[in-house]
Amino acid sequence: MDDIEVTDPVSAPDAEGTPRRTTRRFPLFTRDTARPEGGGRAASGAAPAPARQWPILAVLGTVGLGLLLTAFDVFRYGTLLIGAALLAGAVLRWVLPDVGMLAVRSRFTDVVTYCVLGLAIVLLAMMAQPKPWLVIPFLKDTLHYTVNTS
Repeated sequence: MDDIEVTDPVSAPDAEGTPRRTTRRFPLFTRDTARPEGGGRAASGAAPAPARQWPILAVLGTVGLGLLLTAFDVFRYGTLLIGAALLAGAVLRWVLPDVGMLAVRSRFTDVVTYCVLGLAIVLLAMMAQPKPWLVIPFLKDTLHYTVNTS
């Protein structure tokens, strides 16, 4: 067995395949990106592609159903379903260790983004006119001069 002696520390090979010296400086050009935390497959590699990406497919399927309801003039229920799908995506991202393509950034950033967008859509759906389910009392006074026509 041959002993390999390393005289100069090297890093991973560059684009041409030759090893480069390690340095503490950041590279001038980024050639690759790291997978987000939890971005691994949600099922084993032997499973078919839809089974490996079931979290994003569940969220997108629910959003699609919400858009379909909205298109058929059931606006409030459709938008509530879209907001609920985003909130479910936040829960999946928080609970599951690997969620496949549902992971975009860090776990914290994804959960906060899905929660904020989901809550905003749910609240706006509940305040939709006519006959809103949720009335915020100070909103009418705040928007009196821009929206109120009476």
